[in-house]
Amino acid sequence: MTADLSWMLEDIVHNVPRARHAVLLSADGLPRGATEGLAEKDVRTISAAMAGMQSLSRATAHFAGPEEDRQWNQTIIEFSHGWSFLIGAGQGAYLAAAAAPDVDMQQISFRMHRLVARLGNNLTSPPRLNAEDAGGARENAPRRQNSGDAGFTLGELDKVMSEVKGARHAVLLGADGLPRGATNGMSRDLADTISAAMTGIHAYSRVTSQFAGVLEDAEWRQTVIEFQHGWIFLMAAGPGAFLAAAAEHDCDIEEFTTRLHEVVPRLTAAKPAKGTGHA
Repeated sequence: MTADLSWMLEDIVHNVPRARHAVLLSADGLPRGATEGLAEKDVRTISAAMAGMQSLSRATAHFAGPEEDRQWNQTIIEFSHGWSFLIGAGQGAYLAAAAAPDVDMQQISFRMHRLVARLGNNLTSPPRLNAEDAGGARENAPRRQNSGDAGFTLGELDKVMSEVKGARHAVLLGADGLPRGATNGMSRDLADTISAAMTGIHAYSRVTSQFAGVLEDAEWRQTVIEFQHGWIFLMAAGPGAFLAAAAEHDCDIEEFTTRLHEVVPRLTAAKPAKGTGHA
C-alpha cells in the first residue's frame, strides 16, 4: 500500500493565502493523501470525480486541435464561491487543490507545481498524455459531415470563430448531452462525441463544488482544460444548456471567452433547430 503523503500537501494550504484544500489521488480515483479538514468520504468523492474528469478531459484532446503534441496540462473549475485545480503529479497520480475566489492564481499554480517536484521522490515522472491514450482514436472514426446543414450550424458562433484569432470550434449542447448546434465544419459525429464527454465533465465538475468551498447557493461557472496545443472551455449557457468551445494555445483567451459570453444569450434565446437530435 502506498504511503500516506498528506503531510506534504499541507504546504499549499499553509503557504498560499485563500487556499482551502489539497488532495493527491491515483488515476483510478483512489486518494493517496489529503490536507486536514476534509472528511474521509469527501476525499473519496473528490478523488473519484477528479479521476473521472481527467480521463474525459484527455478524450477531448482532438477537439482542441489536430496537432501531434496533445499533452494535457491542467483542468480548472470555477464556481461562484471558489476554484478547483487539477494537475499531473507523476505516473498515474494527480494533485487537486481548492481555493477561494480571490486566491492568487499564479501563486497557487507555482506551489502546486513545486509540490509535484517534491513528490517526485515518492512518485515517478508523469507520462506524456495524448489523444491516443484515452479516446483520441475516435478522431479517426468515420463521421457524417454537416456540410450545407444550415439547421445545425450556428451563425453567431461562426462569427466569433472567424473574428477571434486562434478560435477553433464550438458546440451548444443541452442537459441531455445532445448537441443543439455547432460551428461550421464540425461533423455531427464530432459534435455528438464532444457533447457526451462535456456532459460528463460538467457532472464531475459539479461534484467538486463542496471541495471548492461550502456555500448553499454555490454556482458552477465554467471548466477550463489546458493542453499543450490548445484550450477547451465548458461554460453555462442558460437553463439546461452548455457551450463547449476550443481555441489554439496562443489565442487571446480573455477576448475569446468574453465574446463567447456575449453570444450565449442570443444562442439560448433562439429555438433549437429542427433535426438536431437523434432519430
